[in-house]
Amino acid sequence: MTDPTTERVIDRAALQHLQRRQALAAEPPWLHGEVARRMAERLQIMKRVPSVIVDWWARSGASSELLRSAYPKAKVVRVEHAEAIAKSPPAWWQSVTRRTARSIEAAAVQPETAQLVWANMVLHQHFDPGSLIAQWRRALSMEGFVMFSTLGPDTLKTLREVYREVGWGVPHAPFVDMHDLGDMLVQAGFADPVMDQEMLRLTWATPDALLTELRGLGINADPRRCAGLRTPRWRGRLEAALAERAGADGRIAIEFEIVYGHAFNPPPRVAVAGETRLSAADLQRMARTGRSSGSLG
Repeated sequence: MTDPTTERVIDRAALQHLQRRQALAAEPPWLHGEVARRMAERLQIMKRVPSVIVDWWARSGASSELLRSAYPKAKVVRVEHAEAIAKSPPAWWQSVTRRTARSIEAAAVQPETAQLVWANMVLHQHFDPGSLIAQWRRALSMEGFVMFSTLGPDTLKTLREVYREVGWGVPHAPFVDMHDLGDMLVQAGFADPVMDQEMLRLTWATPDALLTELRGLGINADPRRCAGLRTPRWRGRLEAALAERAGADGRIAIEFEIVYGHAFNPPPRVAVAGETRLSAADLQRMARTGRSSGSLG
């Protein structure tokens, strides 16, 4: 099987700039909140009630209240960037209020401790989605599950058409197809991955409003983007090209493909052989699995 990320060329520095910007934003993008609400509706199909939840890039994921409502007794560990952690309330205040979950960096997530890893609108902002998915699995206990959402390749199709018409190259880095994401889940060791998608069509009254919101959502991390600074004349040409695509109601529409996925962390498989040796850790995990009745619906 080929690696679906080999043809995806990304400017790592640009992505890191986007991650820092979103981590420090006063509030998450509106679209992230809407996708979080839709993803939370899918929790109803999960039979297992997690006691520990890892909320990956929680600040920009806009899911804290949704997770608290769905699982009021669960401990939530928020994974954030260092810059966002530096702006978080101190530990003593978190313990007093009991409303602010503990925030840590990804490297500090304890392995095999969570029953749910939740990652809303994260994967398309990561340089190597496959390695991130592997991190999620390491954080999960046996039969724990991951739920995530991300942008798919049909996102911003209209904007790409505008750029092609005026000869400007590409407006953003490519997004990973949901079938490739399913392959990454299997490669990472997840079982029974389920992938689906939906198209959201958003409209804006003016090109300026559209471009302002798109800036909050992302950045052009494709190395093939036009070099140099943009001029007011360039901005004017872009706004004019977008205005020409307004509908009969005068509003400009842009599409977003939202990809959803979930999968669970299976118990270790024991190969049948004349002599089989298991570590103490494997035996303990298998014993815990045998006592657990939770599963995906």
